[in-house]
Amino acid sequence: MAQGYSLKDQLFNAESLGQLGAEYAAGLPGFDGAGFAHEALSGVPERTLMACLDWFADCLEPHLSADFPAMAEQLKAMMPPPLDPSRRDDDFGRFIHAVPGILAVRHGLEQHRERALDLIHAATQRFSMEFSIRPFLNRWPEETLARMAVWAEDDNYHVRRLVSEGTRPKLPWGRAIALTPAQTLPLLDRLHADPTRFVTRSVANHLNDISKTDTDAVLDRLRGWQEAGVQDPQELAWMARHALRTRIKAGHAGAMAYLGYAAGAEVDVQVRLEADAVAIGDWLRFDVMLQADTRLPVLVDYRICFAGPGRGREKVFKLKAGKLEAGRALVMSKAHLMKGGASTFTLYPGAHEMVVQVNGVDRARVGFTLV
Repeated sequence: MAQGYSLKDQLFNAESLGQLGAEYAAGLPGFDGAGFAHEALSGVPERTLMACLDWFADCLEPHLSADFPAMAEQLKAMMPPPLDPSRRDDDFGRFIHAVPGILAVRHGLEQHRERALDLIHAATQRFSMEFSIRPFLNRWPEETLARMAVWAEDDNYHVRRLVSEGTRPKLPWGRAIALTPAQTLPLLDRLHADPTRFVTRSVANHLNDISKTDTDAVLDRLRGWQEAGVQDPQELAWMARHALRTRIKAGHAGAMAYLGYAAGAEVDVQVRLEADAVAIGDWLRFDVMLQADTRLPVLVDYRICFAGPGRGREKVFKLKAGKLEAGRALVMSKAHLMKGGASTFTLYPGAHEMVVQVNGVDRARVGFTLV
């Protein structure tokens, strides 16, 4: 890939916008698809990824009816076929198909709520409407939640996923919403036994969001679902690990205990670094040796305390889960890339420290120098 070729360039280019224009022309008689694609592409360079989507809506809107119910019918006629219903995961759709949701918010939020929600229901089967549903949750919380309770039983798994993903407390890139766990957890009760991983991953991510402010509520829900026994036990176990991942990194004792890891277990831990000094851009290689007098499961993470300006520059990384046999050493090895030049996190030369956590408890620490 050429340097400077961004995600925006991959998503919005002559090919993708040409295809979008052709889809619009096929559904709207007399529409100039090529002209739309040219205009839309001309506005991409100076806009951010999300701003481009609003721009595409700006380009399309003058060609549509000013009457929203009629506009909604036009938008539905211009949609591509629904996403493949035989798939079960990682089928988010294409960003170019976000426009109907943007126009649903612009023109349907206040005066045409129900028709706008109908449009979102259709559109999310082509591209996830998790961003567009959130203004409706803020403006019409009870009415929108009632509609989503129906959608939780929909035959299309993209619609079911929207119920969980659209109501997430901390949706990445998403507008903040003023819902409480008491309002959203009943929806997850309907979805936790879904047969589709795309849905259950969203449920787990939703729980992970809640766990950051109310871990006990998440643990109570997971216990209740386990007792209900309607989800495949292995899938529910995967969901629980995914839902508790942030609390596990933080060493939360209750989360550890739920997953079967005893925080108070006596474990001897020794760490060996391959080298005491590591260059930025090179690998920090190390071995961790664990030993205990009893057989027990262990979840091992490591935390790097970074040098540099400011305080509290720490990150937790996963190492490995395993089982200790009484009196037998268990060795885990890792090579961690000390990557320089990242746009989100800068490395600085100097004294660093690595801390090894076992079942959420700090058990060993060792220093090294980044050069």
